[in-house]
Amino acid sequence: MAAPKTAGTAASIAARTATRRVMLAAFCLVPLAACQSSKPGPMAGGGDDAAWYIGTMPDKPFDVPLVDRSRIDPKYRRQEVAYAGPEAPGTIVVDIDKRQLALVQEGGTALQYGVGVGKAGFSWKGDARVGRKGVWPDWSPTTTMVSLNPSIERSRKGGIDNPLGARALYLYNGNRDTLFRIHGTNEPWSIGEQMSSGCVRMLNEDIVDLYERVPVGARVVVKRNGKYRV
Repeated sequence: MAAPKTAGTAASIAARTATRRVMLAAFCLVPLAACQSSKPGPMAGGGDDAAWYIGTMPDKPFDVPLVDRSRIDPKYRRQEVAYAGPEAPGTIVVDIDKRQLALVQEGGTALQYGVGVGKAGFSWKGDARVGRKGVWPDWSPTTTMVSLNPSIERSRKGGIDNPLGARALYLYNGNRDTLFRIHGTNEPWSIGEQMSSGCVRMLNEDIVDLYERVPVGARVVVKRNGKYRV
């Protein structure tokens, strides 16, 4: 990982996050997306979101804001852990209850990341695969969302304020898009939490790391109460 940039970063992120607070306040009035949280962050209402960030990691077309991990519970920080599950190396295992995602590796280990999960994540069942991947992906509503709210915006370009964050893994069952995503977030305080809506969200720097390790076609399974959600 390249060394983080720090000069001018706080001011830059503060400006962007102030803009984001205004946008989120407006969009919380309508159901924006299955992967959008409507839960305001603890910094909303006069706080300083920039305090969550310590710099940026170079990326294209936008730099990735780096989170001050001392603010994150240690169990949700990226780390290598022992893993004794039956899944083959390369499998992504999402544990809904623990708010953790594990990428199974060789030798009885896994890379573990903290995640945030919404109601959509709690309803997720079955065995999926990564059908495609996106870099600073655009967001667009589902057909059902448009039918329920014809005035909803039809798309939002990728960027710092996009609810899908820096990367997204689109989950498929066979050739069918399940509409579930593993994606980045611009609300780092939501890691380890259950939001009012959403799929499975990760810190932007973590989803970038996972994205580089996981190929299209990788298996994804979900656990709840220690059992597969099938």
